Amino acid sequence: MERAIFAGGCFWCMVKPFDTLSGIESVISGYTGGEKENPTYLEVKSGTTGHTEAVEIIYNPELISYEELVEIYWQQTDPTDAFGQFEDRGSSYRPVIYYFNEQQRRIAKKSRDALQNSGRFNQPIVTQIEAARTFYPAEVEHQDYYQRNPENYQKNAERRKKFIREFW
Repeated sequence: MERAIFAGGCFWCMVKPFDTLSGIESVISGYTGGEKENPTYLEVKSGTTGHTEAVEIIYNPELISYEELVEIYWQQTDPTDAFGQFEDRGSSYRPVIYYFNEQQRRIAKKSRDALQNSGRFNQPIVTQIEAARTFYPAEVEHQDYYQRNPENYQKNAERRKKFIREFW
């Protein structure tokens, strides 16, 4: 098994696209990229810890590749918006691909460059590519949110879904 970490706005909306794929062992909502140990949801949401809301994906590379995960990631985000994603604004919602090794870094950078050169977007691709740091799982009420709170999940995902339909 290998790990991937992606930040793309609200972690509630980032779980479902990966959770249902063959080769995915788990998708965990959490926080990474900041300085405070064991931050809480409210601390991260306040933008004072330096963390992003992110998902940690444990996957079997024999069944799904890191390249495939990165392509799925792009299709869940607005890679031109550095200040949040859709309804969620602020540094804790910025788009980031976190890498664990040089191979993941190269794949993410190559994919980002290809997206920039594709002409799909009129603005620059601003998604950051950063070395993975400690990942802190979010509180229990934030895990599997789309399954446990489908109505609120649907409401929170509307702008994201509209963007995905338009651009992807």
